[in-house]
Amino acid sequence: MPDIDIHNDRDHRWYLSLMAPRSRGEKYAWLDPSSAYVNARSFNAMLDDLLEPFSEQDVDVVAGYDAAGFVLGAGMATRLGKGFLTIRKGGKIPVDYDVVPMSNYSGQTQQMEMRKPAFAKATRVLLVDQWIETGGTMTAGIQLVERQGGIVAGIAAICIEDNDATRQMYKRYKMASCVVPGSEIQVQCNAQTLDSFKTFKPELSFPDIGSERQ
Repeated sequence: MPDIDIHNDRDHRWYLSLMAPRSRGEKYAWLDPSSAYVNARSFNAMLDDLLEPFSEQDVDVVAGYDAAGFVLGAGMATRLGKGFLTIRKGGKIPVDYDVVPMSNYSGQTQQMEMRKPAFAKATRVLLVDQWIETGGTMTAGIQLVERQGGIVAGIAAICIEDNDATRQMYKRYKMASCVVPGSEIQVQCNAQTLDSFKTFKPELSFPDIGSERQ
């Protein structure tokens, strides 16, 4: 992996520059974080930042949203030494389940589902997704957890866009985001673009393969 200029100030999360801009149609997400997941340094740096507010004493289980939240959630669960719970899109769970209808960022009605029962009452659940835009998907997961008597221990995502719904989440829950609220990168994410898109190079995030193989 080529050297990356890593800034230590908290507003600049260097690994965000490894995230790829959308290169297909507008029906796809505006960026692809998986280009940053594939590199060990950037993926572990993301986990460090998302886990900063939480300890193993705060959380009983980590829940990730289908499907991108599975990547970050499973990584965080492993770091905390906790189990992992999936919150699925509608129609995918082959056992008894709870369901909550929701409206996603595009205005389409979807369903989020969680196995039933998933945990004992008063279980503290850390909810993890890749991105929070309108807050509809995250709110559906909150409802699923609380319906089964769970406690939302916190919420974590790469970026939490700034709007009325997410401001209410910050008031109610412990929150963690790779994008620091109030930073310039937060402004860029609210506009669904990053300045780093202009100079994005996929090879910067390629996994290290060892000098003996180069």
